Amino acid sequence: MTPRGELHHVELWIEDLDAAESSWAWLLDELGYTRFQTWATGQSWLRGATYIVLEASPAVRRQGHDRLRPGVNHLAFTGGRRDEVDDLVARASGRGWSLMFADAHPYAGGPDHYAAYLENADGFEVEIVADDEHPVTYGT
Repeated sequence: MTPRGELHHVELWIEDLDAAESSWAWLLDELGYTRFQTWATGQSWLRGATYIVLEASPAVRRQGHDRLRPGVNHLAFTGGRRDEVDDLVARASGRGWSLMFADAHPYAGGPDHYAAYLENADGFEVEIVADDEHPVTYGT
C-alpha cells in the first residue's frame, strides 16, 4: 500500500504532445521514469508509485503555459549528486531545455541550495536538486 500523503500523480496539460515529448521524454527518462501508457492525446511516465501525465487534451485552452500566473510554478526533482546534476544540465540544452538564472547557477535558490532551474520551449520550469543537499530550507 502506498503511504498516505505520498504524491500519486501530476498531470501536465500541453498544447502539442509531439513538441512537449522532445523535452519531457528525455528528462523523465534521465530521472528514472519509464513510459507507462500512451494514447492518442497523451502519455504517462511512471517511477515507483508516482506517475506524470503529459496530455494535449481537446479541452486545453490554447493560450500557452505561463509559470508566473497563479497555479503551479514548477516541478522539482531530485537529480542525484552534484556532478550528476551538472551533467544533466550540460546535456539539457540539446534536448529542449534552457538553463534559467545562469548568472546565479547552481545557487540560484540560495547559497546552500545546489540546483539547476531549466525551462522548455513551452515555458514549463523544472528544478533539478542535488540530493547531497542540506534539509529543505524553503524561503530562506
